[in-house]
Amino acid sequence: MTPGATSAERADGGAGCRVDETADDGAAGQVDEPTKQPADDDSSTSLGRRFHHLLGATALSNLSDGILQVGIPLLALTLTSSPLQLSLVAAAAGLPWLLLGLHVGVLVDRYDRARLLGLATATRVLVLVAATVGAATGALGLPLLVALVLAFGIAEVVADSAAGALVPAVVRTAQLHAANSRLMGAQQLANAFLGGPAAGVLVALGAGWLFGVPAALCTATLLLVVRGLLDRGERPIGSGPRSGTGAALSGPASSGRAPSGPEPARSTVRSEIREGLQFLLRHRVVRPLLLGATVLNFASAGYFAVFPLWVVGPDSAVGLRAELFGLLTAALAVGAIAGAVLSDRLGRRLREMPVVRVCWAAQAGLLAVPVLVPRVEALVVTALLLGLTNMVGNVVTRSMRQRMIPGHLLGRVGGAASVLGYGSMPLGALIGGVVGEALGLPAVLLGAAVLSFAAAARVAVVVPQSRVVEADAAAQGATA
Repeated sequence: MTPGATSAERADGGAGCRVDETADDGAAGQVDEPTKQPADDDSSTSLGRRFHHLLGATALSNLSDGILQVGIPLLALTLTSSPLQLSLVAAAAGLPWLLLGLHVGVLVDRYDRARLLGLATATRVLVLVAATVGAATGALGLPLLVALVLAFGIAEVVADSAAGALVPAVVRTAQLHAANSRLMGAQQLANAFLGGPAAGVLVALGAGWLFGVPAALCTATLLLVVRGLLDRGERPIGSGPRSGTGAALSGPASSGRAPSGPEPARSTVRSEIREGLQFLLRHRVVRPLLLGATVLNFASAGYFAVFPLWVVGPDSAVGLRAELFGLLTAALAVGAIAGAVLSDRLGRRLREMPVVRVCWAAQAGLLAVPVLVPRVEALVVTALLLGLTNMVGNVVTRSMRQRMIPGHLLGRVGGAASVLGYGSMPLGALIGGVVGEALGLPAVLLGAAVLSFAAAARVAVVVPQSRVVEADAAAQGATA
């Protein structure tokens, strides 16, 4: 429920420009034998029944998120015209990542990830039902809206971390590009192409519809998780080994726990968090990519926290009607779907870091277009290109991380990455609101573009393709 944001990985920021740099999104260092195709479908081309249940759950939950991400800022505009107050809503969605990301990472490594996903999805349903009741009774003001967004965000941290960590447990290593492309394409199709336009209609119908329809979608998501991902007598899927067991990820239908025998003493939460942080901070590819993405997410959050004020309403620079705002996210989704189709081919045929450099630099430049050319047609083209470049960059970097991060550290490294990558977003949203109040909206929008370009340039310098090759070789040697 990140207001004004769409997910490229579930989500990748602002109105479609959040960089997917959370290492838990399927980021697992894969070894050849452990990552066998699920037993229910061992063909070389099919991704398997469990993957398709995960894909369906992802699509439904992202349709819900797409409605909320566009609808909540529009609803907030009816409650306040202050950039600072509007940014509080966006900040509430990202704050749980900052506060809980590390501890949720440990949780994901300790317990069955499918069950965690089910519990978090059930919590989402309860929050949305409460929001529907509040809207129907007229009790939904700005403070309650912020509180509901915060509660939904807490469930989102657990759900996203667990769902992302399930990806390498249900497909083969060689299928990661294909799996990521399908998942992220479905996310954008549901989130922006369908969810964005639907949000405008639901806002016009009333706030109760804005929350009631996502509640029904999340209920359907929960049913898919229960029917397709929760174990029914077999060992649970997607559970990481406890720290210190030395157990590798043991396959799609495996618990990932240590083999039978005396169980080592359980390490503390603090020591497990430290282990994940140490791996992340010492990695010569993952670390600079994460830091670059953190800056991009910070800039994007500030940008899109005030973006509706620049675009929507008769007094705005663009003058777009509120019910048409979802068309921008639909254009973004079209570009993202095209990027999902292209990314698998580009990732296999071109060197990865040049692709990332071009995508990140292009995104930075595109952020300046709404200020330089404040016309609806220019914004539509910009959204198309943002969607394409964001999707291609995210699929490529996600697949890189999945080869480099060990499976037993998946949750913890992902949690640490989330604290930086997502935790920077509420701070960016708040600063965007403050700068918008003090210096005006163009200062926020152009400043975000400049900051994003600086981050892209930095990564281009410190992560040459040769370093990626070295990191791949080191990961293969560690799992040999």
